[in-house]
Amino acid sequence: SPEVVGKMGDKVEARAIAISAGVPVVPGTDAPISSLSEAQEFSQAYGFPIIFKAAYGGGGRGMRVVRSYEELEENYTRAFSEALSAFGNGALFVEKFVEKPRHIEVQILGDQHGNVLHLYERDCSIQRRHQKVVEIAPAAHLDSQLRSKLTADAVRLAKQVGYENAGTVEFLLDKHGKYYFIEVNSRLQVEHTVTEEITE
Repeated sequence: SPEVVGKMGDKVEARAIAISAGVPVVPGTDAPISSLSEAQEFSQAYGFPIIFKAAYGGGGRGMRVVRSYEELEENYTRAFSEALSAFGNGALFVEKFVEKPRHIEVQILGDQHGNVLHLYERDCSIQRRHQKVVEIAPAAHLDSQLRSKLTADAVRLAKQVGYENAGTVEFLLDKHGKYYFIEVNSRLQVEHTVTEEITE
């Protein structure tokens, strides 16, 4: 429904829904920040590195990694400007930055009766400028228990919002085997053909 697409398209709201569904998220702000001082408070509480992300966009625009206090103000200003220019809204949220994660996405399908299933996962860690270059399915070297948890969390999140149709739930997986929800793409992505190859 348009309401569900709207909720999932708003990264701040999607994050809140993930938290309410018990799906792990990267430590970050619960709402968009509107000042440099809020970013400074977050960095003091969680340390560096952190990342600014556009609340209403994607594709790498409005994203800035900050590794030190000296870089904070400039990167906040740039991320805000990029988000405003690209998406018409400069709202940002800030998260702890996960170093060199794998990017794992789970293909889901939901119907109007509340049923949701997953069609396994794809590894889209090979990227250039935050754009996916290669998709691998199933994800190589992914522990079977971890795979089960990831896919179960993707389904639980989709059920939480009454998701209908095809979609993709995206996660970051750190080097310690911890994963974190990042977003839902509430559409059939171009990568669906990779999933089709493993689900005939």
